[in-house]
Amino acid sequence: MTDTSEELLSFPCRFPVKAMGVNTPDFAAHVEKLVSAHIQEGEAFDVQLQPSKAERYLSVTITLTATSRSQLDAIYQDLTDDQQVIMAL
Repeated sequence: MTDTSEELLSFPCRFPVKAMGVNTPDFAAHVEKLVSAHIQEGEAFDVQLQPSKAERYLSVTITLTATSRSQLDAIYQDLTDDQQVIMAL
């Protein structure tokens, strides 16, 4: 990455992280756990759930206060490495 990409965000900032996977009863909680591992204990975040039209898949958007580019990189790495997460945006 170039220094220019870091100039696009000014930390701390509110940032939405989206993960998509099969719509199982525990998928949203699983994504919350993955993301929560990278934020301070007790820090609030917003969660929005959006099932697909046929409700086979679930999109989980977590909006958090991001403190650094490395924090976001770590969150996305954990999400993309996870077998339950089909896609992370």
